[in-house]
Amino acid sequence: MTTPATPPATESAHPAVGALPPSRSVSPNPFIVAVILLLIGLIGFGGYRASEYQGMQTLRTDAGHRLDLFAAAVDGIVNRYAHIPATIQLNEEVLGALHPARGAASVQAANRFLQHLNSHIGSIAIFVVDERGFVIAASNWNDPDNSFVGEDLSFRSYFLEGLAGRVGRHFAIGITRGEPGYFVSHPIRHGNRVVGVAVIKISLAPLDKAWDLLGAPALISDSNGVVILSSVPEWRYTALSPLPLDTRVDISMSRLYNGGPIGDFPVSVNAAPGPEGQIVHMKLGTPPPRSRNHVDAGGSYLVHGRGLQDVGWRLLIFSDLRPVRAQAFGHGALAAVATGFVLLLLLVVAQRRRIVRQKLEAKELLEQANAQLESKVARRTKALTDTNARLRKEVAERQQAEQTLRAAQDELVQAAKLAVLGQLAAGITHELAQPLGAVRTLSGNAVEFMKRGNLSTVEQNLGIIARLADQMGRIITPLKTFARKSPAIPAPTDVAHAVGAALFLLDQRLSTSGVTVDNRCEAEQAIAWCDQNRLEQVLINLIRNAADAMADSAHKTLTIEATPDADGSLELSIADTGCGLPDAGALFEPFFTTKPAGEGLGLGLAISRDIVREFGGDLRAENRPEGGARFILNLPAAPKEQP
Repeated sequence: MTTPATPPATESAHPAVGALPPSRSVSPNPFIVAVILLLIGLIGFGGYRASEYQGMQTLRTDAGHRLDLFAAAVDGIVNRYAHIPATIQLNEEVLGALHPARGAASVQAANRFLQHLNSHIGSIAIFVVDERGFVIAASNWNDPDNSFVGEDLSFRSYFLEGLAGRVGRHFAIGITRGEPGYFVSHPIRHGNRVVGVAVIKISLAPLDKAWDLLGAPALISDSNGVVILSSVPEWRYTALSPLPLDTRVDISMSRLYNGGPIGDFPVSVNAAPGPEGQIVHMKLGTPPPRSRNHVDAGGSYLVHGRGLQDVGWRLLIFSDLRPVRAQAFGHGALAAVATGFVLLLLLVVAQRRRIVRQKLEAKELLEQANAQLESKVARRTKALTDTNARLRKEVAERQQAEQTLRAAQDELVQAAKLAVLGQLAAGITHELAQPLGAVRTLSGNAVEFMKRGNLSTVEQNLGIIARLADQMGRIITPLKTFARKSPAIPAPTDVAHAVGAALFLLDQRLSTSGVTVDNRCEAEQAIAWCDQNRLEQVLINLIRNAADAMADSAHKTLTIEATPDADGSLELSIADTGCGLPDAGALFEPFFTTKPAGEGLGLGLAISRDIVREFGGDLRAENRPEGGARFILNLPAAPKEQP
């Protein structure tokens, strides 16, 4: 019996057991989207308000410091000569001029005494008023156009105060020349009777130069609430609030402002805004010229005030709020962006988890078909394994990229912080330290010389202090930093003069440290083309560093020499006998310093080289073979004048 042949086994068609489920599109949930947007908005707004609050606190603190500084300047100007009227009654010529039987000789003697006294102290004028209110003697008696002699001042408040036996202090505009000033009066007694009043008129012009100390619009109002001084000319002689009728009558009778009109201040301002300040919105019709103390129309300002007790004035400063709000907006936007980035990252992670879960489900489906399609499953399993490996590699690479991105962002933030630190520390600590030290030294010497009666030396020291103050003003105005530079103004400069000025400022420190100075620079022998003020700054920094380097040396010698170079430029060297330079190549890198922690930021040499390069020169350093270090300045020579 023949068995029928069995047909060959063929691969039966199976349904796609291991096939992946169809992809499902996931539409975003509107509620979740709304919650995410609301969260981003709330965090952005919170960042804005937190940054604004911090900025306002910083602005208030800074305004307080500025007010303290300017109040000290005002006090120094108005009280420097306030004691002079009290001493005038001790002069016999003045008492003789006030005597009923006075003659022309006694009046002339009093005039010459007041003229001599005024020429020494530098006030606007000093004069004596009799009990009727007429000026009988004045320091400007010999000036026919501006003399106070014969003026009737019986209506002036300072005269009435002095006649009543009290010290008078008032701001007023002069009736002779229309020049504003601060008047201090003191009664002149003969026995128990007031026979006259001594008055000194102090100029307030130095305050116009001191507005830059504030760096913001500011004003000074008197006891009547009238602006008498301001960095904004349009504000002068305006009332912060409407003046009562009796006050206007008193002003008119005393001719306090020389009969000029008293306008209204552009906005309503409280003369005593309190510690938190007052926010005002300026609406000026015609904005003044742009400057550091400029006030824009439509700008918001935070007003802080400070009382000047001795003179009864109020000092107000207007701090611009736009930088604070712009910074707050940036911080709020950054917070919102960061929040959005984090939420997006969470969504990406959730999406990737869903993808992985789908892959695992697919793998389980493939394993179920392994019994029927072993070979086919094997191939598919291998392909899926490779795919999973690539996916894991891609995930790892993307995670590494995200970590690198975050690290780069942190480095950028740190770099920005260091840039700001360099700008502030370089402009303030290394540009102003020496002038401020010199001011302290000279002011102390002036006090000692004043006690000794050496007024000429006092006047010389005060002149030097004024020059240093101008120098600090010029330093502050350009505020030179690494990110923003202001150009120097080169001119023919005597190198010996600049060296002498730097040694003068550091004379006390060098003497105290026991440093012997060998200055080989001769006047008019080396003329460089540079800015003298900035050259002095560089020399002061180099000489200070040399003195610090020789602190532990047995022999301390500082040698300064200027010689012509082969290319026609000038070579100015500062050599010391200190410990030498550990790494001359890294000296001029920012924040590199050999000083102990807390004694330097490592910015002085970098800034000094930057200043010299602005002149078209260069600054380098080297170790001396005999020991110590030498800093060499290559300065361009001044061009020769054409015949």
